[in-house]
Amino acid sequence: MSDWHSWAAIAVFVGAYSLIISEKIHRVAAALGGAGLMLALGATDDKAAFYSTEAGIDWNVVFLLLGMMMIVGVLKKTGMFEYLAIWAVKRARARPFRVMVMLIVLTAVASALLDNVTTVLLVAPVTLLVCERLALPAAPFLIAEVFAANIGGTATLVGDPPNIIIASRAGLTFNDFLVHLAPLAVVLTLVLVLLCRVMFRASFVYDEERAAEVMALEEREAIKDPRLLVQGLVVLALVVAGFVLHPVLHYEPSVVALLGAGLLVALSTVETGEVLGEVEWPTLAFFAGLFVMIGGLIGTGVIGEVSEGLAQLIGGSELGGSMVLLGGSAVLSGIVDNIPYVATMAPITADLVHDMGGAADHVMWWALALGADLGGNATAIGASANVVVLGIAERNRQPISFWQFTKYGLVVTAVTVAVSAAYVWLRYFALA
Repeated sequence: MSDWHSWAAIAVFVGAYSLIISEKIHRVAAALGGAGLMLALGATDDKAAFYSTEAGIDWNVVFLLLGMMMIVGVLKKTGMFEYLAIWAVKRARARPFRVMVMLIVLTAVASALLDNVTTVLLVAPVTLLVCERLALPAAPFLIAEVFAANIGGTATLVGDPPNIIIASRAGLTFNDFLVHLAPLAVVLTLVLVLLCRVMFRASFVYDEERAAEVMALEEREAIKDPRLLVQGLVVLALVVAGFVLHPVLHYEPSVVALLGAGLLVALSTVETGEVLGEVEWPTLAFFAGLFVMIGGLIGTGVIGEVSEGLAQLIGGSELGGSMVLLGGSAVLSGIVDNIPYVATMAPITADLVHDMGGAADHVMWWALALGADLGGNATAIGASANVVVLGIAERNRQPISFWQFTKYGLVVTAVTVAVSAAYVWLRYFALA
């Protein structure tokens, strides 16, 4: 690609990003407009945009979301989310901060076992109902959950999509992630709880009257259709089993989610049109636009240049390299969605590890995973879970602006990346 193409791609990306940040036009329009310009300028083409695994739309992410949104749409009809909302509030004695802690821990654990996007799709409806019952603003609770989902997702191979890319490139197993990153994820979840206590303190207003009303409710009465609930939970359990058994079955999560959605629609009496009406179509369109724009940056060599510059900066020092990789990945993953960033950075990291003699403890890979996963919290479009939750909030007339999310995201990212840097230094260098 020519220099002209590279500068044009940068101009389009920066322009679209500026519109998303300023919220002058809807973020979906900005992303699709940017994608259209990338195609019109020749920064990418139809083959790259629709068929390339490196520089195109990540259909696995899009169809995983579609399948899970359909399953959640059916489960919504059963009253399951109302049941869980009342149950959670009663266990927390209707105290707002206790409710938030409960939701943070639940989200972090579920994100490690499922993946962070599936988790927020399941937890967000419960959160909206909890906040409605207790007359609390939903935004702080939803934002805290996104942070918990991205932190919890670092703990395992299946928790965050970038981890799957890293594992396949570096030859790492599920247990490797569990041993090296899960202890840190537990510490970071505790750090997040403390940060949320400070950041959202104005939102923890205890309404005695509302609390008494919720405490008097009988959660079982919320279930509207027990038969449909059983069908939905059986299918959800099968889908989760499919995710966990990926190393054995070799079915992509997107395929498992679509099979589950199809099975549930076939079994249930819910109208197909009703189920499709619950899908967050604007969110899926936003992802498609974002992937095409980033594909333009990959196709013109912009992301490759940035990554190679990072590699030159690192040189031969493993400690310096892991710290630059951790910090640099956190910054870049806040700007570019972390899935295409890791897809671009993985081969460069492999070269760095090879040049350094292939360290046995995989410290460079852990630095990349931590930077990409935690950097996703920095801005409203840094990770897939963030975009999904913003879409759900907007649909439920509780919109969260780009800056409302990002002002907290920058704080959480700075603190968690600093703690991670200390962990990497202690575990792999000071105490090694």
